[in-house]
Amino acid sequence: MTTDDARLVHNARPRLGGDLELLAAISQDFAASPAMSETLNNAVRQIMVYMDTEAASIFLLDAANEQLTCLACAGPVSIEGLSIAKTQGIVGRALADRSVQMVRDVSADGDFSSAVDDRTGFCTRSILCAPLMVKGRLLGALEVINKCKGDGLFDLADKQFLQVLAGMVSLAVHNAQMTEALVEQERMRRELDLAREIQRTLLPAQPEAAFPVHGINLSALEVSGDFYDFFALADGRIAWGLGDVSGKGMNAAMLMAKTISLFRCLGKTVHDPSQLLAMLNEEICETASRGMFVTMAAGLYDPARGEIVFANAGHQPPLYRDASGAYRELEESSPPLGIASGMAYAGQRLTLADGRLYLFTDGVTEGWTGDGGMLGVTGLQALLDKLSELPPADQLARVAEALTRPGARLRDDLTLLAIG
Repeated sequence: MTTDDARLVHNARPRLGGDLELLAAISQDFAASPAMSETLNNAVRQIMVYMDTEAASIFLLDAANEQLTCLACAGPVSIEGLSIAKTQGIVGRALADRSVQMVRDVSADGDFSSAVDDRTGFCTRSILCAPLMVKGRLLGALEVINKCKGDGLFDLADKQFLQVLAGMVSLAVHNAQMTEALVEQERMRRELDLAREIQRTLLPAQPEAAFPVHGINLSALEVSGDFYDFFALADGRIAWGLGDVSGKGMNAAMLMAKTISLFRCLGKTVHDPSQLLAMLNEEICETASRGMFVTMAAGLYDPARGEIVFANAGHQPPLYRDASGAYRELEESSPPLGIASGMAYAGQRLTLADGRLYLFTDGVTEGWTGDGGMLGVTGLQALLDKLSELPPADQLARVAEALTRPGARLRDDLTLLAIG
């Protein structure tokens, strides 16, 4: 044993009662308060006083695991919010070596950086720094500076005690971070639940069975980028629309909400589907971001004449099934909404003649069937034939049921609309 080591051991006086008292007090603070910043500030002040040092601080790693930021500190100057590279100084060495660093004379240590002292006017003479870790994962560091009494130097008892404190602080930080993550997850879940509920209110209420237009929407995620709508006009005609926003998640849901709201607002006075889609396109082009767009078909159904007029903005062709059971896809090539302003949309006209028109999103045709393949347009036709005797609302529900296996999640939003 060297002379310095012997002196360190001699100075490491037993102080078990006081140590346990401080540990108990800090532990109670951690257990009593969910506010990590406030609790760590209380703890770091107690540590500074008990260990009789001029300053103490707690640094935590950022999400990128590159920067250390002082979250709590005590002493004559505040360094709270100070950020340094995780490899910088004695703190960085404690993290790199994953061990307590005891530097009794910083002027003789090549890793010591005086940048903080130069900025604050504080004079660092000695440092004791312990890494904060949980199950090998680095969280940050606990540091005390400048022993006040005695010879002004840290001893082995200080080193061992700081290591115990670091373990306690590490668990507190880890638990607080997990709690914050759970709280954030719960907040996001509630926001998604609210967004889903708002989306549901934007869709039309289910009409009576005799009403000639019916729809269904099932979301693959918490919120949907698909939508449909229909409403009766004063002259007896029924305005309808169905669309699919590119992408998924909240951005798609927000654009869905905007598009369906615009459709319902403008569609009450603009009764030319081509003009209506052109107006929607201009509105969406003004605010659409990140290359998002909307495919949509919209039109009017006149029950008295059995006639439909509609226009298609880049959506899948509607599928017409005539009275004999023959199918025809009503194709029209026009760009989606939100791609470019100044676009024109060609109108189409169809007489139902006891037939039925189906509109759907790609979540239907790309949905998985019982044999593991995609349904496709041909498969949809076969399924509609099989269910042709059912009323429209029941028919759509059975199609959706065929594509939603128990325990399996939809690959994409699923939306259908039936007219006639």
